[in-house]
Amino acid sequence: MPQLPDAVMWSIPAFVLLTVVELISYRIHPDEDAAGYAAKDTATSLSMGLGSLFFDFLWKIPIVVVYTAVYEFTPLRVPVDWWTLPLMLLAQDFFYYWQHRGHHVIRILWASHVVHHSSRKFNLSTALRQPWTGMTSWVFYLPVVACGVHPAALAFCSSLSLVYQFWIHTERVDKLPRPVEFVLNTPSHHRVHHASQGGYLDRNFGGILIVWDRLFGSFAAEGERPVFGLTKNITTFNPLRVATHEYAAIARDVAAARTWRDRAGHVLRGPGWRPRGEEPAA
Repeated sequence: MPQLPDAVMWSIPAFVLLTVVELISYRIHPDEDAAGYAAKDTATSLSMGLGSLFFDFLWKIPIVVVYTAVYEFTPLRVPVDWWTLPLMLLAQDFFYYWQHRGHHVIRILWASHVVHHSSRKFNLSTALRQPWTGMTSWVFYLPVVACGVHPAALAFCSSLSLVYQFWIHTERVDKLPRPVEFVLNTPSHHRVHHASQGGYLDRNFGGILIVWDRLFGSFAAEGERPVFGLTKNITTFNPLRVATHEYAAIARDVAAARTWRDRAGHVLRGPGWRPRGEEPAA
């Protein structure tokens, strides 16, 4: 197994530099229609990003144990070579689509992913607003390991995907040429994904490729200007509350539920689900 770098760690200086450049660009050429930057919001995004590095390291320990066990039991082996790495990246991107989609439609998974959507700004610092409970994603990639992809190769592909997705968190890039927009996830597509309007909700889940959304019926093109954030925005910049607010909401709903079926619904149904006859929470 060749030594594969952690692309995210190597890219951190570039993330910081590009974020500073984008921030300065708003100072030099303001855009009244763009969400832009706000000091408290940016500080929260950076805090969430730094915290995620620590917590991801902790979550990796049990995940590596499970992946290694699956890899050892499968008789399949995919060599790590110049021609297999693109195929591995394609497979990772396919399962990333379903992982991402699952985190929008299952509330207990959304409780982790909601962190990334909690900002009402949309800029490069938003890309760094990552959850501290990333242990909810690993199960979606078990088929890749079971097919003989080494866990380190999967981790490398995942890091490449995260690096790619950094640059699409911006309002400074308009729509790109049509062939690019048709195949790749772009800032335009990802602005739709982060929007809170009804027609934009739960759309454009792709990581690197947007073709998965086109194939599986979850694509929406950017039309009206997106309004970023949640359908019910949080009003805190406290990183701990940002990381846990939806888990707390689930706990309250489960405690107030009348039946076990309703309790399960609050955990496993969609984020907006309510028991029949119950009014949505104010």
